[in-house]
Parts: sequence; C-alpha cells; structure tokens
Amino acid sequence: MKINQWIKVAALSVSAVFSATSVADDDPVKVGFVYVGPIGDHGWSYEHDQARIEMEKYFKGKVKTTYVENVPEGADAERVITQLAKAGNDIIFTTSFGFMNPTVKVAKKFPKVTFEHATGYKRSKNLGTYVLRTYEGRYVSGVAAAMESKTNTLGYIATFPIPEVIRDINATYLGAKSVNPDIKLKIVWVNTWYDPGKESDAANALIDQGADVIIQHTDSPAPLIAAEKRGVMGIGQASDMSHYAPKAHMFSVRDHWAPHYIDTVEKVMAGTWKPQDFWGGLKEDMIQVVSINPNLPEKVKTAIQTTEDKIRSGAIVPFTGPMKDNQGNEVIPAGHSLTDKELAAINWYVEGIDAKIPN
Repeated sequence: MKINQWIKVAALSVSAVFSATSVADDDPVKVGFVYVGPIGDHGWSYEHDQARIEMEKYFKGKVKTTYVENVPEGADAERVITQLAKAGNDIIFTTSFGFMNPTVKVAKKFPKVTFEHATGYKRSKNLGTYVLRTYEGRYVSGVAAAMESKTNTLGYIATFPIPEVIRDINATYLGAKSVNPDIKLKIVWVNTWYDPGKESDAANALIDQGADVIIQHTDSPAPLIAAEKRGVMGIGQASDMSHYAPKAHMFSVRDHWAPHYIDTVEKVMAGTWKPQDFWGGLKEDMIQVVSINPNLPEKVKTAIQTTEDKIRSGAIVPFTGPMKDNQGNEVIPAGHSLTDKELAAINWYVEGIDAKIPN
C-alpha cells in the first residue's frame, strides 16, 4: 500500500477515467473504487481490484466500474472521493482504514451516493462499513506457524497500531499458543502498508531475533522473499504469494471481497441497501487459505484444514473468555465471546505477548 508519485499521475489518471465513464442516467450503475496502494499482482489493493473485476463480470454490463490507485490517506483521498462522486458514480467503495474521515466528509456532501468504507467504524445514512475477519486467517496461521517452528519463535510484521492489526496479532498468538504454549511472538512495526524495503528489513530483523516463520500484515512479497533467502518460512498476506518464494511459502491468507461487492450493488439496484457494519470471514468464503505448500508435514496440513473447519462451524471462536491482556487485566470474562463492536475496538495485547503497543 505504497504512497508514491500520486499527485501528478493520479490527477491525470482520474481525469482520464472520469471522462471515459461520463454516461447518461439510463446507462449502467456506476461504481467507483479508491485504492491506497498499487494494484500490481499481489496484496491488499490487488485483491480489491480482482473483486471489482469479478463483480463487474457478474452483472454482465449492468455495472460499470472505475478506480483510482495509489491514493494517500488524508486530504488527497478526500479530493479523489469527491471527484468520483462528482463524476456520477452511484456507489463508491473506499478501501483503506485511513480513508475513513475523508469518506465521512464526502458522504455528507453527496447524500444520493452510496458509500462503503473498508475496515472503518463510522457510518451514516448513506455510508456503510465492511471488514473481513482476517483474524480467523491469522489464527490458522498461528496454528500452522507454531507447528512448523523449530525455534519456538514467530515473527510478525505489523503496519499501524489500529484495532484491525492489533486484533490480528493477538489472533496469531492465540492460534500459535493453542498448539505450543511455549511459543514466542516477536513484532516489528513498520508504519506503512506497502514498502518493500522496510518490509524486507523488518523480516531480516525478526529472523535475527530467532524467528523462523514470518507472518506479515504488509502488502508486498518482500518478507517472503527475505525468508526464502534466509532459509526460514513465511505466510503470504491478502493474496496468493506462493510464486515469489516457493520454498519458504507455507500458504497465503487471501482476501476475497467480491461477495460483498456483489451483494452491495444488488441491494442498491433493488433499493434495499441500508448502512450496516458487515463482517465476512471463512464461513462466507471471504477469507481463504490458498496454495498450501505440498512439502509441509501432513500433520501441519491436517491442522490447517481442521482449524479452518472448526472456525467455520463455530467450534473455535478465537476471542472467547476467560482472557487476560499482557498486563494481567481481564479483558474477556468467562463464557463471553467478543462482539463485532468489541472486536473493532481492541487496543490490548493478549497475555503472553511480551511487547507494548506503540502510540
């Protein structure tokens, strides 16, 4: 999710996109997408764009989409979202946490446009939110990584200290601890969604600390490539990254956004759309474990499948009490599983993680 060369390039691309899609009212429903990073062939923005393409094909000419990539979070995002609204888009999806406040502002100015913001929590009459239960994939990752680790140390490359990321770190550790109570989780924060150089440095720093499986919340394959060079293992993020490091790659946790995009557009077309906070995970086929390395031990492959199945069925609910944070405070009472609202507000590390959340 790299911020680069946006001002000049995006201004031109936005202008071109808008002029190309200026159509009459009786033409297809117009849907705009805003991406924080480059589409490329991997990662977060790539999978949002794959979902856009899948959605457009599903409607067979009834929907026309546009997108803008490499949009910085902040004032630039507000300008891009505004331009998409002015261009006549009926629905606009903004696909990064940092687009939240810009989306809120623009939604107020364009009450007839339907807005949906990914991973946020602010809603209004024409603004809904949607998020994936990525923590379910992280729990599976933790189980498999802990079984594969020979050093009892896992490494996690974290982006920004927001609830989504903290939640996923915790889920990784909870999954790992469920099969190895002695497992350690080392964390390096890079304060970026996409920066291959920083990601590679973070992976190497974690490996130097003894981590022999690298889990990443960042968007490039650089951590996997670094893992392969250093002879350790890694897990791909958001999309299938197996071809970048075929030896090191254990599997990837893929984000599959298309079901929600299709459902949202259908509801807008039918006049039944209402703002909601939508969550999709393994059960909805919106989180997928893909490209499992055939060279993994059979017991690890079996554990991956079993853990997935148990999460789908509800036999495993990762954030279920009793649970303490790493300061010894009870954060989930016995018998209680966190609600989606509570999941969206996590600001603590689970007991056993020896680290502090940065400000």
